[in-house]
Amino acid sequence: MKSFEVLRDAAESVGVKALAARLNLSTALVYKWCQESMKEDPGSSGARNPLDRLKEIYDATRDIRLVNWICNQAGGFFVQNPEVTKEPFDIALLNITQRMVTDFGSMLSTVSKSIENDGQITPDEADHIRQAWENLKMNAERFVVACEQGRYARKR
Repeated sequence: MKSFEVLRDAAESVGVKALAARLNLSTALVYKWCQESMKEDPGSSGARNPLDRLKEIYDATRDIRLVNWICNQAGGFFVQNPEVTKEPFDIALLNITQRMVTDFGSMLSTVSKSIENDGQITPDEADHIRQAWENLKMNAERFVVACEQGRYARKR
């Protein structure tokens, strides 16, 4: 789905006029955001919308925290599609399982250190726990994707 389609559907769910009023913008601008904008065609009726602009910011910075922040604001989190390496069967299986065990240990260590110093977990410590959890999930997802691709099936 293209960004203008996502924005159009979201705007229609609350009403374009209501959305424009909530954002303190003109209805015409919100309507333009909901139309396709062609960079190469300055005469196209659409306007670059906030979703396109956010993607441009991400493309320029490659800072995943932007995406994580948006996901967090929506009550969720972002899990990046893993890159599965093409190592030999035994090496790949050993490496990924070691990474998952290491990441799990790192997360537990982060939790333990957070609690042992004062018996509580502060927001900064929770951020560190979240990062350790995200690393663990990414490596576990890499493992599952590799399994789905048949990477750990021995050739006979």
